[in-house]
Amino acid sequence: MLNYTIRRLLLAIPTLLFISLVIFLLLDLAPGDPMSSIPLTVPDEVKQRMREALGLGEPVMVRYLAWLKQFFFVEPLVMWDHLFGTSFSADMQRVISFQNRAPVMDTVYERLPQTLWVVGLSYVFATLIAVPIGIYSAYKQYSWFDQIGTFVSMVGFSIPTFFSGVLLIVIFSVILGWFPSIYDTTLEVRNWETFMLQVKQMAMPVFVLTLYNAAQVSRFMRASTLDNLNQDYVRTARAKGMSERVVVLLHVVRNSMIPVVTVIALGVPTIFGGAIITEQVFQVNGLGQLLIIAIYSADAPMVQTVTFIFAVLIVLFNLIADILYGVLDPRIRYD
Repeated sequence: MLNYTIRRLLLAIPTLLFISLVIFLLLDLAPGDPMSSIPLTVPDEVKQRMREALGLGEPVMVRYLAWLKQFFFVEPLVMWDHLFGTSFSADMQRVISFQNRAPVMDTVYERLPQTLWVVGLSYVFATLIAVPIGIYSAYKQYSWFDQIGTFVSMVGFSIPTFFSGVLLIVIFSVILGWFPSIYDTTLEVRNWETFMLQVKQMAMPVFVLTLYNAAQVSRFMRASTLDNLNQDYVRTARAKGMSERVVVLLHVVRNSMIPVVTVIALGVPTIFGGAIITEQVFQVNGLGQLLIIAIYSADAPMVQTVTFIFAVLIVLFNLIADILYGVLDPRIRYD
């Protein structure tokens, strides 16, 4: 397993380099210019000097290699200095946003807690809810529980998050006044009262994303469990006198989780990008909203950095899913 993990990590290096090159070239070839928002009264020679100050006067490959150095070398040094109080990165150039002229990763670190609170927590809830629902729906196939679970899953997966989000705002914020309609990112949790305010403003966006993600995971879990319930090893385990609880939880669930692990693991990085609409609806100041603003502002360093972070997460969680296969099924060996 260790050798396999090392091989996959080494293979991930050229994969991520190729992805970063594609992202950089696509953004460089895309229409739009950070100087487009400059007033027309500004002379062209001033705009040209501003472009050179942003580093846009250099060739494409020079800018790409500079960005690679900043992302993979300078930014980790900055984090090291922040954690241990050193100053290795004091005079090094970081990835700078075109829009606010601040280091990109500093802005990402500011937005990350909001995304983890809302998007991350919703995915944890969705997984904890969807897996047992899918298992029980498969075990009680065509029962009233299965019918209700199927109906709720179809509704949750079919209704887009922007519609369900607006619907919740109208009902629970406008009509009933139970929850705030806009997420307050300046709120600091210091006591029980502020904690309850945080819970209230998280309730609706977390519910919207939980419903959407749980609907997908529960259907995969149900289908995988149904497939394993009819296998020969299940009938053999029952014939040996094992209790139904042991058969289902020890044998069926463990084998059923193998394909579902892929859905769950690969869904972790995609929810950060998939929650863009939900963050816009509830004005959650997270990574999704940051990416949208950066795209509108033609902020190439911000767009390519955030997009590449999503790509790194996809590669990482794909590796985690492959490793979990061997944990769940002893027959799977990579060495």
